[in-house]
Amino acid sequence: MIARSNDTSIPVTPESRAVDGAVRSAAWHVIPLLAVGYIVSYIDRANISFAALTMNKDLGLTATQFGFIAGTFYVGYCLFEIPSNVALQRFGARRWLARIMVSWGLAAAGTCLAQGPTSLAVFRFLTGACEAGFYPGVMFYLSMWFPVEVRARAFAWFNIANPMSSVISGPLSISLLGLNGLLGLAGWRWLLLCEGLPACLLGIYMLYSLPDGPRDARWLNEDQKSALQRRLAAEQHPRKEQNLWAALRHPQMLILSCSFFCAVVGIQGITLWLPQILRHHGLSMTATGLIATVPYLLACIGLIVWSYHMDRTRAFLRNYVGCCALAALGFTVAGAVDSVPGLIVGASMALIGMNASRPAIFSLVPVHLQGPAAAAGMALVTSIGNLGGFFGPLMMGRLKDSTGSFAAGLLGLAGMLALAAVIALLIKAVARPVVRT
Repeated sequence: MIARSNDTSIPVTPESRAVDGAVRSAAWHVIPLLAVGYIVSYIDRANISFAALTMNKDLGLTATQFGFIAGTFYVGYCLFEIPSNVALQRFGARRWLARIMVSWGLAAAGTCLAQGPTSLAVFRFLTGACEAGFYPGVMFYLSMWFPVEVRARAFAWFNIANPMSSVISGPLSISLLGLNGLLGLAGWRWLLLCEGLPACLLGIYMLYSLPDGPRDARWLNEDQKSALQRRLAAEQHPRKEQNLWAALRHPQMLILSCSFFCAVVGIQGITLWLPQILRHHGLSMTATGLIATVPYLLACIGLIVWSYHMDRTRAFLRNYVGCCALAALGFTVAGAVDSVPGLIVGASMALIGMNASRPAIFSLVPVHLQGPAAAAGMALVTSIGNLGGFFGPLMMGRLKDSTGSFAAGLLGLAGMLALAAVIALLIKAVARPVVRT
C-alpha cells in the first residue's frame, strides 16, 4: 500500500528497514479501518442527496430549503470541531474516535424520523455536531504513524474513502429507496435508517481494535516501535509552533482555513446536488445512481496518482493550488456544456482536483505546526473550511430557484475554487515555511 520513499537522502540501514516495516504494518492495520469509518461518515452526510429524490416532495421542500437544510450538518460540525479535537488530545484517539462514530450513527439514523423542514434541519445539525472532530482527528492520528516522506500517500489512501463512498452510495441508496412502503415507511426513511446504524457498530469495534499510537500497537515489534518513534521525533523542529491555542491564530492556518472554505463550497456543492442535476437531464433513478459513480471512480484513481507525485516533490502548496485550479476548470466545463457527457467530464475533473486537494492541504499543516498545535491547526482548517459545506448547497439551491438551471451554480462553484487557489498563494507572502512547499 505504501512503499519506501524515493528520497535518496535516507540511507538503507537496519533503522530505516525497521521504519519501513512499521510504516507498512501501519498502512495495513490502521488505514483500512479508518477509511471504512470515513466511507460510512461520508455516506451519512451525503445520502440526503439521494433521499431528496423523493423526500423533498414528501416534506414539501423547495430547492433553497433543501440546500439550507443539507448545509446545517456543517453548522453543527464546525461549532464542535475544535472542542472535539481538544477532547481527542485528552481522552486518546481510540476512545474519542469510537465515541464520535457511535453518536453520529445514532443521529444519522434518527434523521429518518423527520416530519418536516424544522425536524429535518435539527437532525442534520445533530449529525454534524456528533461527527465533529472525526476527520481532523484522523489526520492528526495518521501523522503519528507516517513520516513526512510518505505522509501524503497515507493521507491519500485514507481520503480515497471520500470518492469511494459516493461510488458505493449511489447504487446502495437507490436500492434502499426501492423499499418504499415496506412496513409502512417511505423509501427515503429506510435509506437514512439503514445507512446510519453501521457507524454505531463500527465505532464499538474501533474501541477494541484501534491502538492509541505506535507504542500500543501489538503488531509492531519493539525495534519497529522505537525506530518509528525516533524517525517521527527527528521531524520535530524548534521553529514549528507547538502551543495549542497559538495555533488557532497562526497566520498560515488562517489562510489555509479560508482557502479550504472556498474549496469545500465546491466539494459539497456538487456532492449534494449531482443526483438532482442528473435527474434534471431526464435520467431514470437507476441510471442516476450508476452514472453518478463515474466521476468518483475517476477521482479515486486521480487522488492516488497525484499523492505519489506530492510525496516525490513535497511541493504541497503548489500541488494544492494545482488541484484547486483543475477543479475550477472542471466546474466551468460542467456549467458551460449543457449535456450529460459534459457534466460527467467536468464533474470528474472537479472531483479529481478537490479530492487530491485534501492530502495536499493537510500535509501543509505539519509543515508549520507540531504536537498538540498540529491537532488544533487541523481542526481549525477543517472547522472553518467545512462552513463551506453550508454555503455550497445553499448557493446551488438559490441559483437553481432563481434561474431555473444548474449552470449558474456550477459556474459559481468554479469561481470559488479559483478563489481557493488565489488565497492559498498568500502563504508565501506571510512567512517562509520550515520546509519546502
